[in-house]
Amino acid sequence: MDSSDSQRKKVAVIGGGLVGSLNACFLAKRNFQVDVYEAREDIRVAQLARGRSINLALSHRGRQALKAIGLEDQIVSQGIPMRARMIHSFSGKKSAIPYGTKSQYILSISRTNLNKDLLTAVEKYPNTKVYFGHRLLTCNLEEGTITVLGSDQVPKDVTYDLIVGCDGAYSTVRGHLMKKPRFDYSQQYIPHGYMELTIPPRNGDFAMEPNYLHIWPRNTFMMIALPNKNKTFTCTLFMPFEEFEKLPTSRDVLDFFHKYFPDAVPLMGEQALTRDFFLLPAQPMISVKCSPFHFKSRCVLMGDAAHAIVPFFGQGMNAGFEDCLVFDELMEKFNNDLSMCLPEFSRFRIPDDHAVSDLSMYNYVEMRAHVNSRWFIFHKNVERFLHAIMPSTFIPLYTMVTFSRIRYHEAMLRWRWQKKVINKGFFLFGTLIAIGSTYFLIRSMAPRPLDYLRRPWDWVTNLQNTGHVSLKTPWSY
Repeated sequence: MDSSDSQRKKVAVIGGGLVGSLNACFLAKRNFQVDVYEAREDIRVAQLARGRSINLALSHRGRQALKAIGLEDQIVSQGIPMRARMIHSFSGKKSAIPYGTKSQYILSISRTNLNKDLLTAVEKYPNTKVYFGHRLLTCNLEEGTITVLGSDQVPKDVTYDLIVGCDGAYSTVRGHLMKKPRFDYSQQYIPHGYMELTIPPRNGDFAMEPNYLHIWPRNTFMMIALPNKNKTFTCTLFMPFEEFEKLPTSRDVLDFFHKYFPDAVPLMGEQALTRDFFLLPAQPMISVKCSPFHFKSRCVLMGDAAHAIVPFFGQGMNAGFEDCLVFDELMEKFNNDLSMCLPEFSRFRIPDDHAVSDLSMYNYVEMRAHVNSRWFIFHKNVERFLHAIMPSTFIPLYTMVTFSRIRYHEAMLRWRWQKKVINKGFFLFGTLIAIGSTYFLIRSMAPRPLDYLRRPWDWVTNLQNTGHVSLKTPWSY
């Protein structure tokens, strides 16, 4: 397909969120005619409603995708660098665990502002149009026809060469794919919910150190806090639903926070804390896996529509953005041939998106429990030391996932191999220590310990008779 042919191709992007709007930019750059359908009103003029996380952690994969459409510098300038985890203990003591080297950091980004900037970028292309308040009713994947319902409440049928489903974890497009043979799908609600709270500025400045992701790990639950440009922190409490249900009154909430997050209560303020706590119920978190991500050359899923993941590795947006970048790289490789690109996208991307889903589940346990362990901290320091002396051989998992474009599934395999090597090293080191300790114990019993091995019955008899080993035996014979 040459560029003149591609310009005649029409693409429908379902969903004008982060991944949908970014995808529209990539496709518009390839001279497709791109229509974006978003069920909500324009977020740039809408009265925002609470209920969705307002903070995101932008890292290398997401930045590379933004760089490809010329938006990296603009978005990065609006973020706040977070260079380490700041762990808050029960006593209020704080300790930092760096994410990587001094030059490596993740960025706390406003979801709303990022979405606004991406939508504005979409509309700058002359070959794009965004339809707000348009909900997808049905789609005929064989024909490439979609039926949308706009504000006039009149269903409208439109035919496209490609339908791109970027409509989130509860994707309507995916719902139609699920009716096709050999389409695998699974979902899992984790038993934990999340609730957002706020730490306001103090004396016009941040109430805590701003360049950290603050974590209050409490083994079965945790709270985190990310800094915002307006000097506030957005706190998110992750906890089993059954624990939320044990806090029906303001008094219960305050008692709970004073017990588990005593240093955070004065920063939040008791009145504001109880107000925010009961503003909305705890929200669920879902993990979705499916396969394949495409249907023939007519339809493809990206972002949460293809792989909704829990938020504990900070990779949901970054993985979705990398979907767009990978798809664009494949379009370049196959000269915009959809019949070649779509199957290859599924084949290439599914192992990675399933891997990051599993890693995100693992990282919740690490964040809420493992960071309390001295063994965990020691293990992290060993990883950093090995990475410093062998940077291409040993790379910490977090570094591979967050600060590189090593494929997610390769990062997971490599991490497992590195863990085995390190654990074997610990075992060997422990064995050598035990052998050395035994040697020095025997050496302390006599200046010539090998003689004990030559005439062991003598010193054993002596030990039985006297209760100690005489230094005169057994070489007095």
